[in-house]
Amino acid sequence: MSAHAHGGRDGAVAGEPGAPSVALRAEGLSRTFGSGAVGVRALADVSLSVPPGRLVVVTGPSGSGKTTLLHLLGGLDRPTSGRVWLGPATDGGPERELTAMPEEQVLAARREEIGYVFQSFGLVPVLSAAENVEVPLRLARTAPAERAARVARALGLVGLAGHAAQRPYELSGGQQQRVGIARALVAAPRVLLADEPTGQLDSGTARTIMDLVHGLVRGEGLAAVVSTHDPELVERADHVLRLHDGRLVDER
Repeated sequence: MSAHAHGGRDGAVAGEPGAPSVALRAEGLSRTFGSGAVGVRALADVSLSVPPGRLVVVTGPSGSGKTTLLHLLGGLDRPTSGRVWLGPATDGGPERELTAMPEEQVLAARREEIGYVFQSFGLVPVLSAAENVEVPLRLARTAPAERAARVARALGLVGLAGHAAQRPYELSGGQQQRVGIARALVAAPRVLLADEPTGQLDSGTARTIMDLVHGLVRGEGLAAVVSTHDPELVERADHVLRLHDGRLVDER
């Protein structure tokens, strides 16, 4: 069974006249760890496509394959079988197959087109909020003046303009996750992937992060895939995929 998350609740389907283009698409993704009798299939034949400005939520119990799916979509791992495409480059042209790219091109795509938010925040403790956000731009060798402008904009988008100089230990859990989101956004990606972004937060803080993610998807036109156990975030989704034992068991 495969999931085709083509449209939102307005009924628009990618590829139809007037429908948004597709920013991220996958077909038949499967991932097996190990081989033979000890092989474990973490994901089996999952497909989806996500237009810009749409939020796809992936839910399911722990061990159902959510993180594996996000790793494959983001180029952090390669599937045993199946393919992933990024939408046309900004200057037009065809889709590009992420799963067929050499590692150097995958790394470039992850720097420039895919923002990734981790459950554990993943911040460097000795760096300030601004310096953490700046890391992807330094890796991309972005000019200092442009780096400063992009970092300021990203921190502003997540409501942390006044906290640029603070280090992670000086910030609350919710603020640390906002820094993580700002870091994912700083390179102006078209795809946002978030793995349990509210998993370590209390319910009130989680709600503010949900509001932030939902607002960014709409305001910045991001194609977002978010894994979560949180029913409130599920309710905000344009499309929901439910995984169990690595397989798609339900979608709406």
